[in-house]
Amino acid sequence: MPMTLAEKILARAAGLASTKAGDVVEPKVDLAMSHENAALVLHQFKEIYKGLDAEPRVWDPSRIAIIFDHRVPAESSKTATNQKRIRDFVGEQGIAKFHDIRGDAGGICHQILPEYGYVRPGYVVVGTDSHTTTHGALGSFAFGIGATEMASVWALGSALNIEVPKTIKVVVDGTLSKFVSAKDVILNLIGVIKANGANYRALEFHGSTIRNMSTSSRLVLCNMSVEAGATVGMVPPDVETKRYLRDEAKVTDPLWMEGPDDGADYERVETIDANSLAPQIACPHTVDNVKPVTEVMGKKVDQIVIGSCTNGRLDDLAAAAALIRTKKVHQRTRMLVFPASWNIYKAAMERGYLKDFADAGAVVMNPGCGCCLGVHQGAMGDGEVSLSTTNRNFKGRMGNPNAEVFLCSPEVAAASAIRGEITDPREV
Repeated sequence: MPMTLAEKILARAAGLASTKAGDVVEPKVDLAMSHENAALVLHQFKEIYKGLDAEPRVWDPSRIAIIFDHRVPAESSKTATNQKRIRDFVGEQGIAKFHDIRGDAGGICHQILPEYGYVRPGYVVVGTDSHTTTHGALGSFAFGIGATEMASVWALGSALNIEVPKTIKVVVDGTLSKFVSAKDVILNLIGVIKANGANYRALEFHGSTIRNMSTSSRLVLCNMSVEAGATVGMVPPDVETKRYLRDEAKVTDPLWMEGPDDGADYERVETIDANSLAPQIACPHTVDNVKPVTEVMGKKVDQIVIGSCTNGRLDDLAAAAALIRTKKVHQRTRMLVFPASWNIYKAAMERGYLKDFADAGAVVMNPGCGCCLGVHQGAMGDGEVSLSTTNRNFKGRMGNPNAEVFLCSPEVAAASAIRGEITDPREV
């Protein structure tokens, strides 16, 4: 029976010859990821062992990754105490894939996993973060789960019972114009199918545009698939996947390189013409409120944010730096830049991008999720407007329900920083 990529990976993980949409399976987990919310998982994990004559032990410490990224450095004694509890647990359990608050190995979880080769094609990846869908860019079935479910995974090594999703095939063909990127592709898709258009579905990306995209760009697509309600976003593994894992992530193990079968059953097909795509922008307060940037040009902006697990990679910083180099951030606007990992930070520093940003008046920050959430960095004031390369613009995002957040690409963000208002980068 021909299978989609999601069906094929879940069949493999469940030890079955095949699966089809609607089947309920119990796949084995290849990688389980948490960030600071591992403190919640740890509490639930210890509850499982209460009353049992056994010490709490994880099923396989080599398959668990924990990355501090949401509140780094710790902004409160409560956070610092929880981080200490996790450090103690990691040491007790022998979890080696632990990334603490360090300048030599830290960063945002959804950058660290591909950067260090923790994710491979064919893997089932679970994470206590909704944007775990990011890792489908490397041909995995990656999705978010809650703390209680993760506690069970830590104990048993399986993802409990999950329903095999129907798959929507997304075909993107053509060549993206200058200043148009993967962020514009995924915003356009979400704007068309809406925030619930892929509920409990897999989005499987195909077409000449996807084949020619870097892994960095594919990560953007899969990262934001969840904003259309998708359980997973996936790019079938190909030559670029292998190149990235071999050359950049330094993976030497054999790789599972299978794609969907010819004749696989897709629920429907969505097509995007890359040739005609213009820079896009998601307007407050939903990610699917998408318009061409030309329709909102001139809107005054108080804060520009470039970075995050969506657009904080080296090519994102390079694109923004190229636009703002030798120019200045507008006097009424503040600009915050936070690379997705310390490796990216250092590479951007070596190439002069960080100096470009600082010379322009931007503030370069440590890798982390603070600006995206507004928890302890980059919070907005009442009535302020933020233009951001992050992935969500819900009311209250960036710390204030009385502020507005627009979402865009690094190119739109950098061009807008120069003028202090939403700007089409093709005009700068």
